[in-house]
Parts: sequence; structure tokens; C-alpha cells
Amino acid sequence: MSIHRYATRQDGNHRAIVNALRAGGAMVYEIRRPVDILIGYAGKTALAEIKSLDTRYGRKGLNDNQRSFAETWNGGTFATITDTEGAARLLALMKVSEG
Repeated sequence: MSIHRYATRQDGNHRAIVNALRAGGAMVYEIRRPVDILIGYAGKTALAEIKSLDTRYGRKGLNDNQRSFAETWNGGTFATITDTEGAARLLALMKVSEG
């Protein structure tokens, strides 16, 4: 059995979202599991799953593993990002939130 049990497919909007986050001043690490990316910005950390609303798979939202993670995560911010505007909103939230 391969150590890579999950497909490494990226959503079509993945690169644009990562680029938007980085352009906004965030550090972004592509971790893929349990979610797509780890974001550091304004002294805060967030985890995010990127979904494309242009695909049936993306419109379904989080898969079972991602949903389970989101429901049990008790760390910092967890977000689902679907576009560059959502990336900007997340950075704005991270900048103003106390923590």
C-alpha cells in the first residue's frame, strides 16, 4: 500500500488563492492533510481548505475526513476558501481578531 492514500489533485482556483494570500502578506504552507494550507498572518495561524465552486466535487463542500477534522479541531481558525475575495476576507479577519 502506498503511503500516499489520497489523490493530490488541486482545485483549479488553488494557485490563485495561495498567490492572493501571499500577496496580502501571509506565509502559506501547502500541507494537503488534514487540510490544504497552513496560513500565518498578523501573528496568527489559520488552517484552510480550498474548494472550487466550478466543480461538482468542490460544490459538495468538505469531504467526510475534512468535515470530521473541522468538527473536532480546537485550535485556531479553520476556513474554507472558494475565491480570492474569501482569501482577502480571511486575512482581514486574522488582522483584527484578538488572540
